[in-house]
Amino acid sequence: MDNATTQSAFLVAAQVRNGAVWSMDDSLDELAQLARTAGLRVVGRTQQYVRAINPKYYVGKGKVAELGLRKRELGFDLVIFDDELSPGQLRNLEDDLRVVVLDRTSLILDIFARHARTKEGALQVALAQYQYRLPRLTRQWSHLSRQAVGGVGLRGPGETQLESDRREIGRRISRLKSQLAQVSRHRDLYRRQRKRAGIPVVAIVGYTNAGKSTLLNRLTGSNVLAEDKLFATLDPTTRRVSLPSGRQVLVTDTVGFIQKLPTELVAAFRATLEEVAEADLLLHVVDITHRNAQQQVATVEDVLVELGVGDRAMIVALNKIDKLSDPERARETAQHYPNSIAISARRGTGMQDLLEGIERALHAQMARITAFIPYEAGSLLSLFHAKGVVESETFQETGTLVSGRVPVWYLAQYDEYLC
Repeated sequence: MDNATTQSAFLVAAQVRNGAVWSMDDSLDELAQLARTAGLRVVGRTQQYVRAINPKYYVGKGKVAELGLRKRELGFDLVIFDDELSPGQLRNLEDDLRVVVLDRTSLILDIFARHARTKEGALQVALAQYQYRLPRLTRQWSHLSRQAVGGVGLRGPGETQLESDRREIGRRISRLKSQLAQVSRHRDLYRRQRKRAGIPVVAIVGYTNAGKSTLLNRLTGSNVLAEDKLFATLDPTTRRVSLPSGRQVLVTDTVGFIQKLPTELVAAFRATLEEVAEADLLLHVVDITHRNAQQQVATVEDVLVELGVGDRAMIVALNKIDKLSDPERARETAQHYPNSIAISARRGTGMQDLLEGIERALHAQMARITAFIPYEAGSLLSLFHAKGVVESETFQETGTLVSGRVPVWYLAQYDEYLC
């Protein structure tokens, strides 16, 4: 994009001293990457340690005055804050600075609006945008002429909705929730059919840009979009993968996580993230080369806990080892992560080890059951012998009483025969 038409952005962060896991420098680096992903040109940044967040401006009044001076000096189009701002803070900052003010949440929503490819993804992004903008409809925009050409923070369903009344926005939110409920029911039906078929599901999770889509492409030979950008892919993609034993599994690439993930997105993407909740195994992809790898891992684990799957069986794929100058570092790092395997999704290194690890982890998920299987349902007894562990078996007049362990993803097939 030509610099003459590219919007310029100035980044701002504030932090209560010793109040965060991420340093402000690292968090602002990530915000800059988000801004570039949204098509913006970053022209400067500033940060401030504070005793407490200023309820009026988020940063101190002196920092606001400094931003005014920097605006006259650099002539930027946007100021982007690294945290979510309240409606009042947004209004006060825009009144004082006379420039568009965004926060991390609205920037991420804009990126999601760019990358939604499916109807479901578009619905989820629209819902998140409306829910975010509803309490901000009172903003005093003196530069609404910018809406004529759009721009970051004004993309998607919000271009005209900033002037709409709350009642209309509320009606649109209700309609979107209804449509997404239908999507959720469809997904639930699909998951039940999948369980009856006995196909285990592996959900790829990880920090955005860790290499999840590249790994899915490597495992399946597919061509899912994989770019060196945050949130390059948004909509979940599911593909079949053959394990070393020949067994088929479904591998789903889910939306990447990020620190300070907007609550609106977690709520709006519930239908998609249910794929994570319903998975038999999580495959956590970690960019081992990133200087904030440990913080990224902690962020992903926090989101998984929020989704109620913090205790789900998991394998950690330590990705991008091809970028390490010292291969020993990968082996040393792997010792700090349980059930971890060092790989390069781009080069294909470690894929056999990873597939074998997936198979072992799935095989370990066996449930103990006792079932009376009628002779006319003999295929289920054969399945028990082929895929499970038979501990006792008694042949009776109308069927077979069998006890043992079967993989958890086959349980649904035995429901009506359990004793």
